[in-house]
Amino acid sequence: MGFISDFGTRFAARTLVLAIGVTALVPGTALDATSTTSTLDLSIYGLRSMKGNVLVCVTANPKFFPDCSKDPKSHRAKVAASNAANISFDGLEQGTYAVALIHDENANSKMDMAIFLPKEGFGFSRNPVIVAGPPRFKAAAFAIDAAEVSQRVKMKYML
Repeated sequence: MGFISDFGTRFAARTLVLAIGVTALVPGTALDATSTTSTLDLSIYGLRSMKGNVLVCVTANPKFFPDCSKDPKSHRAKVAASNAANISFDGLEQGTYAVALIHDENANSKMDMAIFLPKEGFGFSRNPVIVAGPPRFKAAAFAIDAAEVSQRVKMKYML
């Protein structure tokens, strides 16, 4: 009340408008129109069989790619291979993400290896060329910057 009596009500109105304007610019406030989450739609093709599961790992942290099982902020799913053609993840914050997939044909929840080659299928967002080992985060990274973002991932098999 001291503020209004010292400077008059005309300044109080300006202060209220300024306060509302500042609140609208602060991320995470009730008036922030850009504070939304997104949906990631994955279209998976090239599965060699409908056996087992497809393990999907979505992360925004390069340190936890391609195995994001230890990333507490990752989004993961285990989907029956017969239902894995289209998978969606809701509630993702906008940012840069990468996706890694494993076709776990024997349903043991891990990638089986034969010496140094994977026995089961794998795939990554943006379908980077695989030379030796998994790609780096940067090669598979894409932006989630809209309400709905799609990625089409082709499964690859070495054996």
